[in-house]
Amino acid sequence: MPVHLPIEELRAWIRLSLEPGLGPVQARQLLATAGLPHDVYDQSAAALSKAVPEAMARQLTHSPDARTVASIDATLAWLAQPRHHVLTLADPTYPASLLDTHDPPLLLYVNGNPALLSRPAIAIVGARSASPAGQDNARAFSRFLAGAGWCIVSGLAEGIDAAAHEGALQAGPEGGATVAVLGTGIDIVYPARNLQLAHQIAEHGALVSEFPLGTRAIKHQFPRRNRLVAGMARGVLVVEAARQSGSLITARLAGELGREVFAIPGSIHSPLSRGCHALIRQGAKLVESGQDIQDELGQPGGNTLPRDRDVDHGKSGRQPRDHNADHSRPDRQPHLRATKARAAAPSEHAPASVPARVLEALGHDPVHVDLLVTRTEIALPELQAALLKLELSDAVARLPDGRYQRRQP
Repeated sequence: MPVHLPIEELRAWIRLSLEPGLGPVQARQLLATAGLPHDVYDQSAAALSKAVPEAMARQLTHSPDARTVASIDATLAWLAQPRHHVLTLADPTYPASLLDTHDPPLLLYVNGNPALLSRPAIAIVGARSASPAGQDNARAFSRFLAGAGWCIVSGLAEGIDAAAHEGALQAGPEGGATVAVLGTGIDIVYPARNLQLAHQIAEHGALVSEFPLGTRAIKHQFPRRNRLVAGMARGVLVVEAARQSGSLITARLAGELGREVFAIPGSIHSPLSRGCHALIRQGAKLVESGQDIQDELGQPGGNTLPRDRDVDHGKSGRQPRDHNADHSRPDRQPHLRATKARAAAPSEHAPASVPARVLEALGHDPVHVDLLVTRTEIALPELQAALLKLELSDAVARLPDGRYQRRQP
């Protein structure tokens, strides 16, 4: 931990966060009334009842139950591992950006570098079922912004979140790095397919959660995660979002906190553009490159990376991945495990036909055949045959410049 608390004081913090029936609002009321957690547990029931109901006040004067004691012991054992930290609400290294929110968590569990939580940050969020072009845009914007010194914050979900984390990692060790805010306990990765990415982030950035160890994925926890994503960032970029996307919750929370909201426009025919277009109509800033965000927010300070001319502005469009960079060190993070509490992702069903894969990879923007080869990993002759079939069925059109575009039904 960044600050070494006496063990009994640390146990009191952990217990307060785990106290059965005690919500975060009541916990903060207790701290405001009594002081630090160990002071809370030294109070009489009569004194505590000024802040909480009498039944809870009596509970706080008794020893914790066996389940709570076991959870405290498990947390202390987790903390004994390298790069594991707990930041308390009273910790001087607790991120100041979250203290500005109306309900900062009592504890933040961190796997990785806790200093990143206080670095100037931009959140990049969007659809789980993102298009290939949307994921390319998320990586390009993230790589540019991380290379300029911004820490990239997202939620480790599939689609745009994962692509944003990947782009930040591609910026290298001199970049702003990335923080993944989890909607589960710090020891559980959801969705399971992002387990390797979580290892990379823990090694080169930070995983953070407000939930106790062992907390599995439950739907109502993800809006709570989203408020931390919004709270940690100076601005939120929405890359792709349907009308009912959870990323719009993050954008709304960011606006309520006085953060800047940015959105990338897309095709009027794509359902994944409608959320972004709605945000723009409501006042979000339309951006076409990472430089647009830089111009609005200014420089974050800190290190920057030299960048090639063709990726300098993080423009919308595919940027090459760094296939030679070894960001993965799963052997260094054996404690992370994937959660079983998830539904099967679409790609876990039977493989789609080749034309269907090509149509999905096309998205709604014109695409060159070379980019389709990269996106689909289909051999060129087989890809050309599929494109011809799609042309004959009027599903796609070949443009004069040689690119292909989906036809609207």
